[in-house]
Amino acid sequence: MESDIKDKALAAEGAKQIDWAARDMPVLLQVRERFRKEKPLKGKRVGACLHVTVETANLMITLKEGGADVALCASNPLSSQDEAAAGLVEKHGIPVLAISGEDRDTFFKHIKAIIAMKPDLTMDDGADLISTIHKDYPDVLKGLIGSTEETTTGVIRLRAMARDGALKIPVVAVNDAKTKNLFDNRYGTGQSTLEAIIRATDMLVAGRTFVVAGYGWCGKGLALRARGMGANVIVTEIDAVKALEAAMDGYRVMPMAEAAPLGDLFCTVTGDINVIRREHFEKMKNGAFVCNSGHFDVEININDLRSLASADPVRIRDNVDEYTIGGKKIYLLSEGRLVNLAAAEGHPASVMDMSFSTQALAAEWLTVGKRKEPGVYDVPEAIERTVASLKLASMGLSIDELTSEQKKYLESWQEGT
Repeated sequence: MESDIKDKALAAEGAKQIDWAARDMPVLLQVRERFRKEKPLKGKRVGACLHVTVETANLMITLKEGGADVALCASNPLSSQDEAAAGLVEKHGIPVLAISGEDRDTFFKHIKAIIAMKPDLTMDDGADLISTIHKDYPDVLKGLIGSTEETTTGVIRLRAMARDGALKIPVVAVNDAKTKNLFDNRYGTGQSTLEAIIRATDMLVAGRTFVVAGYGWCGKGLALRARGMGANVIVTEIDAVKALEAAMDGYRVMPMAEAAPLGDLFCTVTGDINVIRREHFEKMKNGAFVCNSGHFDVEININDLRSLASADPVRIRDNVDEYTIGGKKIYLLSEGRLVNLAAAEGHPASVMDMSFSTQALAAEWLTVGKRKEPGVYDVPEAIERTVASLKLASMGLSIDELTSEQKKYLESWQEGT
């Protein structure tokens, strides 16, 4: 496959950064070593639509070492690291179709190129690849063994497809793995989103009112990090249980309509559409910042923002656009796209170590034995235990084991108080 990247001259720098990330991904390196010996993916074509980062590069190298014929395209037009793409192409011989800032037509052209390779396995970050195959290329489904999905947004889409009977292949919900959402979503999103906001704006977070829309694992991590930096955190929610949890975690909880005039900075992490819209923009104070750390750029209604503005937005600095609404200014970060990858580098390698190890092992699981029936599958418990145990060991930590007496007690009902 012909690659489509920004600049091959970035390959040397990309290779260095890929190796730098690998030093903090000990679990994935152990999986890679086993894959190198056993070749569990031998002869399989793997088409991946993921954020093209140095961490993702290490996953692609692992799959190739496992015997797979691998190709990668971007899952977000602004999230690609051009040096990582070049390093994969030039130093590791893995085709990549991704250019940071690519337009929508190029984005989907790259997805269609991955589909044209007729993959046996796919990997998705938002379900764009799988949904495009289902809608426009049903003939490709016949050869698909299955897919993996990395994001909350993608799993929501896939479960909806399964409910409607539209999902024709088995998909492993990697996002829902405990070793993914408890760590990647919470610690990764929390840290990388704050980092992106600070990089883009150079703002002091302490003392500001920070509105977090959504209190799933990503929202929990973001709220925790924002409070840790001294922000006054407000949480908005539509789920009563999550709202109650946020309140008991010490945050103010209210509808977005009430939070809109109070917030200095707003960040959406819900996976839903139009979470911040016209009536909220109208109530916001002068100088409010708005951003999104959910997968798709639909959580902030940018058309509403544009229609309220008296002129075209002004690019104030990288990833900051100024909208004038009457006598006030509202600042949109990263065009409403995934801010932690558009304005920063995404999650640290250490946390992606678990997520991408789970991805690799889930791909192996899909190929083992007879073909799985269509549907959305949880990550097998054995994979969860393997990844968690390897991570603990890499950190120099150990845990207790049940004695035979304890096992017998837990498995019986005769003994009690």
